[in-house]
Amino acid sequence: MPRIFLFIMDSFGVGGAPDAAAFGDEGSNTFTHIAENTTLDIPNLVSLGLSKAAGLVTGKDIFPAEVGGLWGVAREVSKGKDTITGHWEMAGVPLAKDWGYFPNTVPAIPLTLVNEITRKTNVPGFLSLTHASGTQVIEDFGEEHLRTGKPIMYTSADSVIQIAAHETHFGLERLYDVCRIARELTYELNIGRIIARPFVGETAKTFTRTGNRKDFAVLPPSPTLLNVLTEAGRPIISIGKIGDIFAHSGTGKEVKVAGLDVLMETTAREMKTLGDGGLLFVNFVDFDTNFGHRRDPKGYAGAVNHFDKWLGTAMMLLKEGDRLIVTADHGNDPTWRGTDHTREQIPVLCYGPGLKPGGIGKRQSFADIGQSIALYLGTPKLSAGEAFSL
Repeated sequence: MPRIFLFIMDSFGVGGAPDAAAFGDEGSNTFTHIAENTTLDIPNLVSLGLSKAAGLVTGKDIFPAEVGGLWGVAREVSKGKDTITGHWEMAGVPLAKDWGYFPNTVPAIPLTLVNEITRKTNVPGFLSLTHASGTQVIEDFGEEHLRTGKPIMYTSADSVIQIAAHETHFGLERLYDVCRIARELTYELNIGRIIARPFVGETAKTFTRTGNRKDFAVLPPSPTLLNVLTEAGRPIISIGKIGDIFAHSGTGKEVKVAGLDVLMETTAREMKTLGDGGLLFVNFVDFDTNFGHRRDPKGYAGAVNHFDKWLGTAMMLLKEGDRLIVTADHGNDPTWRGTDHTREQIPVLCYGPGLKPGGIGKRQSFADIGQSIALYLGTPKLSAGEAFSL
Protein backbone atom coordinates (compact mmCIF):
# COMPACT_ATOMS: atom_id res chain seq x y z
CA MET A 1 0.00 0.00 0.00
CA PRO A 2 1.17 3.58 -0.62
CA ARG A 3 2.39 5.89 2.11
CA ILE A 4 2.14 9.67 2.53
CA PHE A 5 4.81 11.98 3.95
CA LEU A 6 3.42 15.42 4.83
CA PHE A 7 6.13 18.03 5.45
CA ILE A 8 5.09 21.42 6.87
CA MET A 9 7.57 24.23 6.32
CA ASP A 10 6.13 26.26 9.16
CA SER A 11 5.24 29.79 7.95
CA PHE A 12 6.59 29.44 4.39
CA GLY A 13 3.78 31.30 2.61
CA VAL A 14 3.93 32.34 -1.05
CA GLY A 15 1.91 35.54 -1.11
CA GLY A 16 -1.02 37.36 0.41
CA ALA A 17 -4.38 35.61 0.58
CA PRO A 18 -7.34 37.31 -1.12
CA ASP A 19 -8.47 38.57 2.30
CA ALA A 20 -4.98 39.60 3.48
CA ALA A 21 -6.02 43.25 3.78
CA ALA A 22 -8.53 42.32 6.49
CA PHE A 23 -5.60 41.05 8.55
CA GLY A 24 -3.35 44.03 7.79
CA ASP A 25 -1.16 41.81 5.60
CA GLU A 26 -1.84 42.99 2.06
CA GLY A 27 1.47 42.84 0.19
CA SER A 28 3.09 40.25 2.44
CA ASN A 29 4.93 37.38 0.73
CA THR A 30 7.31 35.23 2.72
CA PHE A 31 8.94 33.34 -0.17
CA THR A 32 9.24 36.19 -2.65
CA HIS A 33 10.52 38.75 -0.16
CA ILE A 34 13.15 36.31 1.11
CA ALA A 35 14.21 35.67 -2.50
CA GLU A 36 14.41 39.40 -3.22
CA ASN A 37 16.44 40.24 -0.13
CA THR A 38 18.76 37.24 0.21
CA THR A 39 20.29 34.41 -1.80
CA LEU A 40 18.19 31.28 -2.14
CA ASP A 41 19.75 28.06 -3.41
CA ILE A 42 16.81 25.65 -3.48
CA PRO A 43 16.98 23.35 -6.53
CA ASN A 44 14.87 20.62 -4.94
CA LEU A 45 11.99 22.88 -3.94
CA VAL A 46 12.13 24.50 -7.38
CA SER A 47 12.03 21.05 -9.00
CA LEU A 48 8.87 20.33 -7.01
CA GLY A 49 7.24 23.47 -8.41
CA LEU A 50 7.68 26.04 -5.62
CA SER A 51 8.45 28.94 -7.94
CA LYS A 52 5.62 28.07 -10.33
CA ALA A 53 3.22 27.80 -7.40
CA ALA A 54 4.27 31.21 -6.10
CA GLY A 55 3.79 32.57 -9.61
CA LEU A 56 0.08 31.73 -9.36
CA VAL A 57 -0.09 34.44 -6.69
CA THR A 58 2.44 36.98 -7.99
CA GLY A 59 2.26 36.37 -11.71
CA LYS A 60 6.02 35.80 -11.85
CA ASP A 61 8.00 32.55 -11.91
CA ILE A 62 11.27 33.78 -10.37
CA PHE A 63 13.13 30.46 -10.63
CA PRO A 64 11.94 28.94 -13.93
CA ALA A 65 12.84 25.26 -14.23
CA GLU A 66 11.48 21.89 -15.26
CA VAL A 67 9.11 20.54 -12.62
CA GLY A 68 8.83 16.88 -11.64
CA GLY A 69 5.76 16.97 -9.43
CA LEU A 70 2.34 18.50 -8.82
CA TRP A 71 2.27 22.15 -7.82
CA GLY A 72 -0.30 24.71 -6.76
CA VAL A 73 -1.37 26.96 -3.91
CA ALA A 74 -4.10 26.78 -1.29
CA ARG A 75 -6.13 29.48 0.41
CA GLU A 76 -7.43 29.34 3.96
CA VAL A 77 -11.15 29.57 4.60
CA SER A 78 -10.82 29.66 8.40
CA LYS A 79 -10.65 33.13 9.94
CA GLY A 80 -7.20 32.87 11.45
CA LYS A 81 -3.54 32.79 10.55
CA ASP A 82 -2.13 30.73 13.37
CA THR A 83 -0.59 27.28 13.60
CA ILE A 84 -3.61 25.38 14.89
CA THR A 85 -6.00 26.93 12.39
CA GLY A 86 -3.77 26.06 9.44
CA HIS A 87 -3.05 22.49 10.52
CA TRP A 88 -6.64 21.67 11.44
CA GLU A 89 -7.98 22.98 8.14
CA MET A 90 -5.29 21.03 6.29
CA ALA A 91 -6.52 17.92 8.12
CA GLY A 92 -10.10 18.53 7.00
CA VAL A 93 -11.47 20.67 9.82
CA PRO A 94 -11.84 24.34 8.88
CA LEU A 95 -12.91 26.53 11.78
CA ALA A 96 -16.50 27.75 11.59
CA LYS A 97 -15.82 30.59 14.03
CA ASP A 98 -12.81 32.60 15.00
CA TRP A 99 -10.73 32.09 18.13
CA GLY A 100 -10.73 34.41 21.09
CA TYR A 101 -7.90 36.97 21.11
CA PHE A 102 -6.38 39.46 23.50
CA PRO A 103 -6.18 43.16 22.60
CA ASN A 104 -2.82 44.85 22.12
CA THR A 105 -3.18 46.87 25.31
CA VAL A 106 -1.33 47.05 28.62
CA PRO A 107 -2.21 44.72 30.19
CA ALA A 108 -3.38 42.62 27.27
CA ILE A 109 -4.53 39.67 29.38
CA PRO A 110 -7.45 40.50 31.73
CA LEU A 111 -6.34 40.85 35.33
CA THR A 112 -9.36 38.87 36.51
CA LEU A 113 -8.04 35.89 34.55
CA VAL A 114 -4.46 36.49 35.66
CA ASN A 115 -5.52 36.70 39.30
CA GLU A 116 -7.48 33.45 39.04
CA ILE A 117 -4.51 31.64 37.48
CA THR A 118 -2.26 33.12 40.18
CA ARG A 119 -4.57 31.88 42.93
CA LYS A 120 -4.96 28.38 41.56
CA THR A 121 -1.26 27.87 40.72
CA ASN A 122 0.05 29.38 43.97
CA VAL A 123 2.67 31.51 42.20
CA PRO A 124 3.51 35.02 43.45
CA GLY A 125 2.17 36.64 40.29
CA PHE A 126 3.06 37.04 36.61
CA LEU A 127 5.29 39.43 34.67
CA SER A 128 4.71 41.22 31.33
CA LEU A 129 1.03 40.42 30.47
CA THR A 130 1.51 42.10 27.09
CA HIS A 131 1.86 41.30 23.40
CA ALA A 132 5.53 40.42 23.10
CA SER A 133 8.25 38.62 21.18
CA GLY A 134 9.13 35.38 22.94
CA THR A 135 12.87 35.97 22.92
CA GLN A 136 12.67 39.66 23.80
CA VAL A 137 10.28 39.16 26.69
CA ILE A 138 12.65 36.66 28.29
CA GLU A 139 15.53 39.09 27.93
CA ASP A 140 13.41 41.90 29.40
CA PHE A 141 11.88 40.00 32.33
CA GLY A 142 14.04 36.91 32.84
CA GLU A 143 16.22 38.35 35.60
CA GLU A 144 13.19 39.67 37.47
CA HIS A 145 11.63 36.23 37.12
CA LEU A 146 14.68 34.69 38.81
CA ARG A 147 14.52 37.24 41.65
CA THR A 148 10.78 37.02 42.29
CA GLY A 149 9.72 33.57 41.13
CA LYS A 150 7.00 35.15 38.98
CA PRO A 151 6.55 33.43 35.58
CA ILE A 152 6.42 35.56 32.44
CA MET A 153 3.01 35.61 30.74
CA TYR A 154 2.52 37.12 27.30
CA THR A 155 0.45 36.83 24.14
CA SER A 156 0.45 37.88 20.49
CA ALA A 157 -1.92 38.42 17.57
CA ASP A 158 -2.60 34.65 17.74
CA SER A 159 -5.12 33.07 20.08
CA VAL A 160 -2.54 32.12 22.67
CA ILE A 161 -1.14 32.62 26.14
CA GLN A 162 2.55 31.81 26.47
CA ILE A 163 4.09 31.30 29.90
CA ALA A 164 7.87 31.36 30.22
CA ALA A 165 9.84 30.20 33.25
CA HIS A 166 13.35 29.01 34.02
CA GLU A 167 13.66 25.30 33.49
CA THR A 168 15.68 24.61 36.66
CA HIS A 169 15.09 27.55 39.01
CA PHE A 170 11.31 27.44 38.54
CA GLY A 171 11.08 23.82 37.39
CA LEU A 172 9.91 22.31 34.14
CA GLU A 173 7.10 20.18 35.55
CA ARG A 174 5.91 23.09 37.67
CA LEU A 175 5.72 25.22 34.52
CA TYR A 176 3.68 22.51 32.79
CA ASP A 177 1.33 22.39 35.79
CA VAL A 178 0.81 26.16 35.64
CA CYS A 179 -0.02 25.87 31.93
CA ARG A 180 -2.47 23.02 32.53
CA ILE A 181 -4.37 25.15 35.01
CA ALA A 182 -4.29 28.15 32.66
CA ARG A 183 -5.64 25.84 29.93
CA GLU A 184 -8.63 24.87 32.04
CA LEU A 185 -9.39 28.50 32.86
CA THR A 186 -9.32 29.72 29.26
CA TYR A 187 -11.70 27.33 27.52
CA GLU A 188 -14.60 29.76 27.98
CA LEU A 189 -12.58 32.48 26.24
CA ASN A 190 -11.99 30.14 23.26
CA ILE A 191 -8.21 30.55 23.47
CA GLY A 192 -6.53 28.13 21.09
CA ARG A 193 -3.32 27.31 22.92
CA ILE A 194 -1.46 27.72 26.17
CA ILE A 195 2.27 27.30 25.48
CA ALA A 196 4.92 26.48 28.07
CA ARG A 197 8.18 28.26 27.17
CA PRO A 198 11.02 27.01 29.38
CA PHE A 199 14.41 28.69 29.20
CA VAL A 200 17.85 28.43 30.77
CA GLY A 201 20.71 30.83 31.50
CA GLU A 202 21.50 33.20 34.34
CA THR A 203 21.49 36.69 32.80
CA ALA A 204 19.53 38.62 30.19
CA LYS A 205 22.30 38.07 27.66
CA THR A 206 22.57 34.31 28.25
CA PHE A 207 18.90 33.30 28.47
CA THR A 208 17.94 30.79 25.76
CA ARG A 209 14.73 28.85 25.22
CA THR A 210 15.02 25.07 25.39
CA GLY A 211 13.46 22.33 23.30
CA ASN A 212 11.01 21.44 26.08
CA ARG A 213 8.26 23.70 24.81
CA LYS A 214 4.84 22.16 25.34
CA ASP A 215 1.56 23.25 23.77
CA PHE A 216 -1.76 22.72 25.53
CA ALA A 217 -4.29 22.95 22.70
CA VAL A 218 -8.02 22.44 22.51
CA LEU A 219 -9.34 19.33 20.79
CA PRO A 220 -10.46 19.70 17.17
CA PRO A 221 -14.27 20.08 17.05
CA SER A 222 -14.72 17.17 14.63
CA PRO A 223 -12.69 14.19 13.35
CA THR A 224 -9.53 15.11 11.48
CA LEU A 225 -7.61 13.20 8.83
CA LEU A 226 -5.58 11.74 11.70
CA ASN A 227 -8.70 10.39 13.40
CA VAL A 228 -10.00 8.93 10.14
CA LEU A 229 -6.69 7.17 9.48
CA THR A 230 -6.50 5.91 13.05
CA GLU A 231 -10.04 4.55 12.83
CA ALA A 232 -9.02 2.73 9.63
CA GLY A 233 -6.10 1.13 11.45
CA ARG A 234 -3.42 2.99 9.52
CA PRO A 235 -0.01 3.73 11.07
CA ILE A 236 0.69 7.37 11.89
CA ILE A 237 3.97 8.99 12.90
CA SER A 238 3.77 12.55 14.23
CA ILE A 239 7.07 14.40 14.51
CA GLY A 240 7.85 17.67 16.28
CA LYS A 241 4.87 19.65 17.54
CA ILE A 242 2.18 17.80 15.56
CA GLY A 243 1.03 15.92 18.66
CA ASP A 244 0.54 19.15 20.59
CA ILE A 245 -1.28 20.86 17.69
CA PHE A 246 -3.89 18.10 17.52
CA ALA A 247 -4.12 17.69 21.31
CA HIS A 248 -2.73 14.15 20.87
CA SER A 249 -5.93 12.97 19.20
CA GLY A 250 -5.23 10.39 16.49
CA THR A 251 -1.55 11.33 16.35
CA GLY A 252 -0.21 7.76 16.59
CA LYS A 253 3.48 7.42 17.37
CA GLU A 254 4.65 10.83 18.58
CA VAL A 255 8.32 11.73 18.26
CA LYS A 256 8.88 15.03 20.10
CA VAL A 257 12.14 16.60 18.97
CA ALA A 258 13.27 20.17 18.32
CA GLY A 259 15.82 21.93 16.16
CA LEU A 260 15.93 21.80 12.36
CA ASP A 261 18.84 19.37 12.10
CA VAL A 262 17.32 16.97 14.62
CA LEU A 263 13.91 17.23 12.96
CA MET A 264 15.43 16.37 9.58
CA GLU A 265 17.49 13.49 10.95
CA THR A 266 14.50 12.10 12.84
CA THR A 267 12.22 12.43 9.84
CA ALA A 268 14.63 10.56 7.57
CA ARG A 269 14.94 7.78 10.13
CA GLU A 270 11.21 7.48 10.70
CA MET A 271 10.44 7.54 6.96
CA LYS A 272 12.15 4.18 6.74
CA THR A 273 9.89 2.70 9.43
CA LEU A 274 6.45 3.95 8.35
CA GLY A 275 4.13 1.05 7.60
CA ASP A 276 2.04 0.54 4.47
CA GLY A 277 -0.96 2.83 4.09
CA GLY A 278 0.39 5.20 6.70
CA LEU A 279 1.02 8.91 7.19
CA LEU A 280 4.13 10.62 8.50
CA PHE A 281 3.30 14.20 9.53
CA VAL A 282 6.09 16.60 10.53
CA ASN A 283 6.27 20.31 11.28
CA PHE A 284 9.60 22.06 10.68
CA VAL A 285 9.00 24.88 13.13
CA ASP A 286 12.36 26.67 13.03
CA PHE A 287 11.50 28.72 9.94
CA ASP A 288 8.73 30.37 11.93
CA THR A 289 10.10 30.65 15.45
CA ASN A 290 13.74 31.41 14.73
CA PHE A 291 13.47 33.61 11.66
CA GLY A 292 9.94 34.66 10.74
CA HIS A 293 8.95 36.06 14.12
CA ARG A 294 12.41 37.54 14.58
CA ARG A 295 12.18 39.26 11.18
CA ASP A 296 15.44 37.73 9.99
CA PRO A 297 15.27 37.16 6.21
CA LYS A 298 18.92 36.16 5.93
CA GLY A 299 18.57 33.54 8.64
CA TYR A 300 15.32 32.32 7.10
CA ALA A 301 17.01 31.92 3.72
CA GLY A 302 19.88 29.98 5.27
CA ALA A 303 17.44 27.59 6.93
CA VAL A 304 15.50 27.05 3.70
CA ASN A 305 18.73 26.40 1.78
CA HIS A 306 19.78 23.89 4.43
CA PHE A 307 16.39 22.19 4.35
CA ASP A 308 16.41 22.03 0.55
CA LYS A 309 19.73 20.20 0.51
CA TRP A 310 18.36 17.62 2.95
CA LEU A 311 15.07 17.39 1.02
CA GLY A 312 16.89 15.72 -1.84
CA THR A 313 17.88 12.91 0.53
CA ALA A 314 14.30 12.55 1.78
CA MET A 315 12.99 12.32 -1.78
CA MET A 316 15.30 9.39 -2.46
CA LEU A 317 13.70 7.45 0.43
CA LEU A 318 10.35 7.27 -1.34
CA LYS A 319 9.21 3.86 -2.58
CA GLU A 320 6.95 3.11 -5.53
CA GLY A 321 3.52 4.51 -4.75
CA ASP A 322 4.72 6.80 -1.94
CA ARG A 323 3.82 10.48 -2.05
CA LEU A 324 5.60 13.46 -0.50
CA ILE A 325 3.64 16.66 0.08
CA VAL A 326 5.53 19.82 1.02
CA THR A 327 3.41 22.72 2.19
CA ALA A 328 3.03 25.38 4.94
CA ASP A 329 0.45 26.41 7.53
CA HIS A 330 0.48 30.23 7.14
CA GLY A 331 2.96 32.96 6.31
CA ASN A 332 5.47 34.85 8.42
CA ASP A 333 7.15 37.33 6.10
CA PRO A 334 10.49 38.20 7.75
CA THR A 335 10.53 41.56 5.94
CA TRP A 336 7.07 42.53 7.21
CA ARG A 337 6.22 44.98 9.99
CA GLY A 338 5.69 43.67 13.50
CA THR A 339 6.48 40.12 14.61
CA ASP A 340 3.28 38.21 13.84
CA HIS A 341 2.23 35.68 11.21
CA THR A 342 1.06 36.96 7.84
CA ARG A 343 -2.17 35.91 6.10
CA GLU A 344 -0.84 34.16 3.00
CA GLN A 345 -1.57 31.40 0.56
CA ILE A 346 0.55 28.28 0.94
CA PRO A 347 2.42 26.17 -1.61
CA VAL A 348 1.16 22.66 -2.28
CA LEU A 349 3.97 20.59 -3.78
CA CYS A 350 3.56 16.86 -4.39
CA TYR A 351 6.14 14.33 -5.54
CA GLY A 352 6.54 10.57 -5.80
CA PRO A 353 7.67 7.76 -8.09
CA GLY A 354 5.24 7.49 -10.99
CA LEU A 355 3.43 10.77 -10.24
CA LYS A 356 2.65 12.66 -13.44
CA PRO A 357 3.81 16.33 -13.13
CA GLY A 358 1.36 19.17 -13.56
CA GLY A 359 -0.44 22.09 -11.98
CA ILE A 360 -3.32 21.73 -9.53
CA GLY A 361 -4.16 25.43 -9.56
CA LYS A 362 -5.48 27.61 -6.77
CA ARG A 363 -7.12 25.39 -4.20
CA GLN A 364 -9.97 27.03 -2.33
CA SER A 365 -9.15 25.47 1.04
CA PHE A 366 -6.22 23.96 2.88
CA ALA A 367 -8.62 21.04 3.45
CA ASP A 368 -8.02 19.92 -0.15
CA ILE A 369 -4.70 18.53 1.08
CA GLY A 370 -6.25 16.27 3.69
CA GLN A 371 -9.05 15.20 1.38
CA SER A 372 -6.52 14.22 -1.30
CA ILE A 373 -4.55 12.18 1.22
CA ALA A 374 -7.69 10.36 2.36
CA LEU A 375 -8.60 9.58 -1.25
CA TYR A 376 -5.13 8.32 -2.12
CA LEU A 377 -4.87 6.11 0.96
CA GLY A 378 -8.35 4.71 0.38
CA THR A 379 -9.96 5.82 3.64
CA PRO A 380 -13.38 7.48 4.14
CA LYS A 381 -13.83 11.05 2.91
CA LEU A 382 -13.28 13.98 5.23
CA SER A 383 -16.06 16.44 5.96
CA ALA A 384 -14.35 19.26 4.04
CA GLY A 385 -12.12 19.71 1.03
CA GLU A 386 -12.04 18.84 -2.66
CA ALA A 387 -9.48 16.20 -3.57
CA PHE A 388 -6.93 16.42 -6.34
CA SER A 389 -5.44 13.25 -7.80
CA LEU A 390 -2.13 12.03 -6.35
